[in-house]
Amino acid sequence: MEKIKMTTPLVEMDGDEMTRILWKMIKDELILPFVDLKSEYYDLGLPYRDQTNDQVTIDSAEAAKKYGVAVKCATITPNAQRMDEYKLHKMWKSPNGTIRSIMDGTVFRAPITIPSIHPCVKNWEKPITIARHAYGDVYKSVELRADEPGTAKLVFEGKSGKKQEIEIHSFDGAGVIQGMHNTDKSIRSFAHSCFKFAIDTKQDLWFATKDTISKTYDAQFRKIFEEVYESDYKEKFAELGIEYFYTLIDDAVARVIRSKGGFIWACKNYDGDVMSDMLSTAFGSLAMMTSVLVSPDGKYEYEAAHGTVTRHYYRYLKGEDTSTNPMATIFAWSGALRKRGELDGIKELQNFGDQLEAACFDTLNDGIATKDLVSLMEGVEAKAVNSAGFIAAIRERLERRLA
Repeated sequence: MEKIKMTTPLVEMDGDEMTRILWKMIKDELILPFVDLKSEYYDLGLPYRDQTNDQVTIDSAEAAKKYGVAVKCATITPNAQRMDEYKLHKMWKSPNGTIRSIMDGTVFRAPITIPSIHPCVKNWEKPITIARHAYGDVYKSVELRADEPGTAKLVFEGKSGKKQEIEIHSFDGAGVIQGMHNTDKSIRSFAHSCFKFAIDTKQDLWFATKDTISKTYDAQFRKIFEEVYESDYKEKFAELGIEYFYTLIDDAVARVIRSKGGFIWACKNYDGDVMSDMLSTAFGSLAMMTSVLVSPDGKYEYEAAHGTVTRHYYRYLKGEDTSTNPMATIFAWSGALRKRGELDGIKELQNFGDQLEAACFDTLNDGIATKDLVSLMEGVEAKAVNSAGFIAAIRERLERRLA
């Protein structure tokens, strides 16, 4: 079989621990035998990030902006224990956070669903995609411990000399204070990314905040979304027969549970962090969740939604057999290759992305699965295999499909 040719590279961001092992297995077994891969490689493994003072992360994000499509392996965000384990110079920031900030992107996460794994919510018939604003709120907050009685104030000093001041709370005793922010620019980019993704996928878009309580902060999110929708996307939504819908976050949660799925749920940063994990678990497994970072100017970075599977990695280092689910990482590759083919007009590459995903579904529908899925599968005689066996089974079915 002649390998599929690429014209433009995609950006390849390697990662850490067990997912780094799976990354190589996926490339060797499912990508390189079929695609004449062109990639610009960046090693985002923690040792190399430390060696380069995290410059490699910045370089990889800039490359993603340059080439328009990236695929990323899961990476470690170090804590104190990891700093000692890897003998780091400092506790480096989350690579995902750095990349999101540079690309000004929104994270879209959707479950990978199969007939034999039923959602915990019985009326969900289609996947629900979470659009998570990837800037600000509690993740960029500053915090202070008030250890005595006193007054906390929120102060803004403008460059013009204008000063705004408001009392937060008068403390009778000890307490805690938190200040968080967002920017109109970031909120507007978030809105554009959400509306464009809804149009690309032809799905309704829901957006929810708590503007009845947060009458300035959350209200600004609602206002900007409405402005962007009315000025840039209303006509296209009507043409496609899709809907933009705003409601309060508590009402949205109730509506999501009662829904049949099949829409995009846009959330502020913290809400999206929490709700994406809730949805992934309710649909089956975090290992069965796709994640794509989309910038408002149409740049894409595909990754798995889960972490580096540390527990399995320690077992792997001891030479023990592991049954780690590679589905989300495979779908990161298939998504990136399909998008690269779409942008470059290479139908063979688009088809390869489709067929790779279909081969994964063929494998699972035949009852061949990693251990995490076997107990969840119904209506099929499930057989647990290790990671290598699972990938080999996918390759066998992929070869059949491409023959």
